[in-house]
Amino acid sequence: MPTDDLSSEEFELRPGFRDDLYTLPEVFLAAVAAPDYPSEERTPAQIRAWCLGLLDAPGRELWLAVRGDTVLGFLLLDGQWVNLIFVHPDRPARGVGLALLDLVKGLRPHGFGLRVYQSNARARAFYRKHGLVELEETDGSSYEDAQPDLQMAWLGDDPMAYLRGRIDSVDDELAVLLARRTALTAAVQDHKAASGSHGGRRGRDADREAEIVARMARHVPGLGPERIARLMHAIIEESLAAWEAGDGS
Repeated sequence: MPTDDLSSEEFELRPGFRDDLYTLPEVFLAAVAAPDYPSEERTPAQIRAWCLGLLDAPGRELWLAVRGDTVLGFLLLDGQWVNLIFVHPDRPARGVGLALLDLVKGLRPHGFGLRVYQSNARARAFYRKHGLVELEETDGSSYEDAQPDLQMAWLGDDPMAYLRGRIDSVDDELAVLLARRTALTAAVQDHKAASGSHGGRRGRDADREAEIVARMARHVPGLGPERIARLMHAIIEESLAAWEAGDGS
């Protein structure tokens, strides 16, 4: 976890390479042993294998804070996203966490995002103190650890451009999801019609829609069930209308 622990000993920041990946498990395991983190379910061997694969994806950048041959902390960048940023809690130096964060700001002047556990109050306070804002709150189900999280961001030198860029990326994903949702809705209506049931808007199932809203509200508690219900009503309504228009029913 980023920290502002103080020491007079100096350190340097340098790019990391594949040979450096062997040094990361010790830092990571020490950092996540803090009470702010959920229990780590993976074995040390699994952590080691995971760390050794961190640079397998193209375009990722590894940076280290080091004193001589000792790694004090590291960060992993993937585009405009900080995948990982950790500081060894027993290897203090003046502002390692802040130095790593400032490095990212220099490398990504137009903004970047990162994920932090909701339970990690120290990390959240650290990021807020140094200019990051909290954007999204989810139950973390889209990640392997499934821990409730916050998406935070540093908005860079043109905050509006950064935020609109994030919106554009989400809208691109949303367009694909809406097309899939509409296609699946049509398949359900075809099945209803073939079995002699009412399809389209006449056959809407209020209980089923309430189940959908409740499930979605658990994933994104910040929106609340009432807003999700209104959104899903519109999506279902228009999906059924599209089926009716195409089917001629």
